Amino acid sequence: MGNQTEYSSPEVITFGESMGLFTAQDTRGLEYASTLSKSFGGAESNVAIGLARLGHRAGWFGRLGNDALGQMIYKAIRGEGVDVSRAQLSEGEATGLMIRENVPGKSSVHYYRKFSAASQMTPSDLDIDYISRAKILHVTGITAAISESSRETVLEAVRIAKQAGVLVSFDPNLRLKLWTLQEARPVLLSLAQEADYFLPGLDELKMLYEEENTDKILDRLKQLDAVSIVKGGPELTYVLQRGSVEEVPFVKADQVIDTVGAGDGFGAGFLSGVLQGLNPVEAAGIGSLTGSLMVQAVGDWEALPTAAEVKAKLSNAHHIER
Repeated sequence: MGNQTEYSSPEVITFGESMGLFTAQDTRGLEYASTLSKSFGGAESNVAIGLARLGHRAGWFGRLGNDALGQMIYKAIRGEGVDVSRAQLSEGEATGLMIRENVPGKSSVHYYRKFSAASQMTPSDLDIDYISRAKILHVTGITAAISESSRETVLEAVRIAKQAGVLVSFDPNLRLKLWTLQEARPVLLSLAQEADYFLPGLDELKMLYEEENTDKILDRLKQLDAVSIVKGGPELTYVLQRGSVEEVPFVKADQVIDTVGAGDGFGAGFLSGVLQGLNPVEAAGIGSLTGSLMVQAVGDWEALPTAAEVKAKLSNAHHIER
């Protein structure tokens, strides 16, 4: 178990698998690469880091192997100001690994996460009081996909949050390398029913609802109790609340360098807006801005903007060196 030192309870708590990340520097592909850069990534820890950089108290937990990668990830997330007091460094279990290669025309990711420490997570790993003191619990479909016990952990965490009056934010993050669409659909749609904030991409909804018509998809979303924030419209985000639909234009990036983690950057910005008391349309605008800033540099989380950068962009202030 990690350091149990208490500090002010996090406003947002999230959990899941964060993996070591090695990226091949040779554009001919992994086979010919002689050097790999080292980092880490994970949808949930990305959101937690994004929120911490935006000035919020964020907590992340999960199971990491008590190995070099696990120690690196644990210290890096903690170093970003995220509470990792409930994270576990587990003996005898390995930290998951992903290797990315960029060849002309495509980017590929190879995962080595079967039987990883994170996949061994169970509901007994949850700290009920810790979750109950938060304002928002953020979960993703990735954690539900990596193993049956992790899926049960997500469902139990959502149950705990709902019982304690904690708002639930859910990003389906559909990953068909982890499970089939047939396996994913009932789980993700059930979690959407439980969510207070549902953050899907339009392409994900087309698969989950087996529907290509955007208007029909939006009609389906109107049946949910959640405020739905649909990313990936035609240069806009759809915001659905109380049966109405509003369109929020994208904040266009000056240049697109790396789209990895853009959805996590959006999620952090949106939840930051919610915590600031903004309405969902205004919060989606913040999410669009943070997502835009995220894609202008390389990295799963390294390019997540700070509160000062967002404030400067919003006020059209002078350029801040990144």
